[in-house]
This record gives sequence, structure tokens and C-alpha cells, in this order.
Amino acid sequence: MEMMKFSTQAAGAAVFVLSLLGGTSAFAQTAVSDATVAFLMPDQGSTRYEEHDHPGFVAEMKKLCASCKVLYQNADADIAKQQQQFNSAITQGAKVIVLDPVDSAAAASLVQLAQSQGVKVIAYDRPIPKGKADFYVSFDNKAIGKAIAESLVQHLKAQKVPTDGGGILQINGSPTDAAAGLIKDGIHEGLASGEYKTLAEFDTPNWQPANAQQWAGGQITRFGKQIVGVVAANDGTGGGAIAAFKAAGVDPVPPVTGNDATIAALQLIISGDQYNTISKPSEIVAAAAANVAVKLLAGETIKAEMTLYDTPAQLFVPAVVTAENLKAEIIDKKINTAEELCTGRYADGCKKLGITK
Repeated sequence: MEMMKFSTQAAGAAVFVLSLLGGTSAFAQTAVSDATVAFLMPDQGSTRYEEHDHPGFVAEMKKLCASCKVLYQNADADIAKQQQQFNSAITQGAKVIVLDPVDSAAAASLVQLAQSQGVKVIAYDRPIPKGKADFYVSFDNKAIGKAIAESLVQHLKAQKVPTDGGGILQINGSPTDAAAGLIKDGIHEGLASGEYKTLAEFDTPNWQPANAQQWAGGQITRFGKQIVGVVAANDGTGGGAIAAFKAAGVDPVPPVTGNDATIAALQLIISGDQYNTISKPSEIVAAAAANVAVKLLAGETIKAEMTLYDTPAQLFVPAVVTAENLKAEIIDKKINTAEELCTGRYADGCKKLGITK
């Protein structure tokens, strides 16, 4: 039932994006033509920004305003570098900046700087709690954390894993990322739905998989067979945990969660090394951000269904993906193809899951 609920809401997200399209492109081609919009992403710890968010944003902007210029930069998890990129975007004439902040607290001053010069700011993916952006577009990060944790708890219960004597490791995202904090809160809620204790918890600096792997390795030495599962906040940290188990010679690897549905994570699910991930086609949020950007350029007031941190917001809720529904959620919905996923050692797993014949 939970998976059905998440899939339905994801479909609703697509409808929202389509609704934003109405009445925008014709205006964009005239009054908004030749405007500059910046798209500033935080890091390359996850491949999603290069593979999905950036291409999705550029594609939607081309539809809405073919003559608009998009400036794209990635800060490589460097706060100072992102500040320089932000300042450069303003200098180059950007009228709207879509910002996914490296540090959510530090980004508040960037919002104030932009708005003092008449530049609109769209907080993207990660909220900016202390800076009131003009709009916030993201997936519902708290719902994501709750979903992956609940999915893991339900799996452990179904496998009749005892609740006494063992527990779960929790690997969170970056402590400077407000979205990671929301995911963490959701994980706590999700784990509360079961009786499995949390053995240890870790905030991963800059979301780096290597940091997650190093910490998980220490916990494997500390807790050994007491570890019955790992709730990791994204695919990178989940992949780091899996690598630590492999390095320690643990076989099979306890169920590990993820988030982002990266190709690497989907292949780990196919091979049986990762239990779940979150399919959140970043193109949906990227397209919504492009629509909001064009409306802001046009001087329109955008109606929001909700507010978060005193900022008008639109949050999308995506789908939980496990081996059971990977074909339906990923292949059948054309998010990834069998040719992309079923390579090399993953070919046999794809056959077992019915992805290929």
C-alpha cells in the first residue's frame, strides 16, 4: 500500500509540472526573452546533478524560453566556491538563481545579497531555513526518510528478523544540509514504526561515500553480526556502507537503503546487495524549477500549495523501489533502460527480476 501511495503522488507531481506550463511559454518568448538564469548545484557526491537535474532543467528552459541563457555551475561541496559562483552569476546578469546550497545556513546571506539587487532565488532540493527564498522546489525529504526506514522495518519483520540482540545503523547526510536534516527526521519516524534499536548514527560530511564507508567499517568491527540492517540517506552513503561490508567479508550484506535511484544503486538492487532506493526523477523537480523561474522572470506571483520555512513551496513525493517493483517503477516508466542497467554481472539478476528474458 505504501508503494502504491508513493507512485500515485509521483504521478500527481507530473500533473503539477504540466499545469505550470499553461500560459507560460508564449510570454517567455517575448517579454522574458534573452534573460539569464543560473542553476547552481552543490556537489558531485551524487551523480544525479550531472545525469538528471542539470539536463532536465536545461531541457525545460529551452521549451519555455529558447532564447534564455542558462549558467550552470557545481560547487564540488565547497562553500566558498559556491559563493564565488553565486556572485559571478549576479555579475553575469542572472535575474533568477536556482540554488541547491552546499551549506543551508551560509546560503541565507546569498539570498539576501541577490534580493537586495532585484535577483530572485529559487531554493532547489535543499531548503534555506534562515533565508526566505522566493520559492522552494523539492521532493519531500522528510517523507523520503520515513519511507526508506519504514520499508526496511517492514522487510525485516517479513523476514522474521529478531528485534532482540540486534539493531540498525543509521547513516545520515551532510550536517550542513537542511534537507539531510529533514531526511534524518523522517528516518527517525520510520524506524519508530518498528522495534529494532539504532546501534549507532552518523552524519556524513559532504555526503561523501568514502566518509560513510569509513564509519560503517568501524561499526562493523564494533557490532559485527548484531547489525541487521542499515538506513542510509542516499545511494552514495548506502553504497559506501555496502563497500564496507564487502571489504569486511560479510556475506550476505544486511539490507541497506538508499535514495536517488542512481544507476549504480539500481544495479546493486538487481544484484541483491542493496535493499531499496527512492525513485525521484530529478527531471520533475528540475522542470518545476524552470517553470517557476520563467514565471518569476515574467513578474508573476506563483501560488503555492504550502509553505516551508516561511517560503512558498512545492514538494513532490516519489516512489520506494525494491527488487519487487524495480521493473515497474524504473524500466516500464522509462526512467532507465534495461540496456543501461543489465550490463556485465547484472545480466543474470535482470533475468531473475523479469527485466530481460
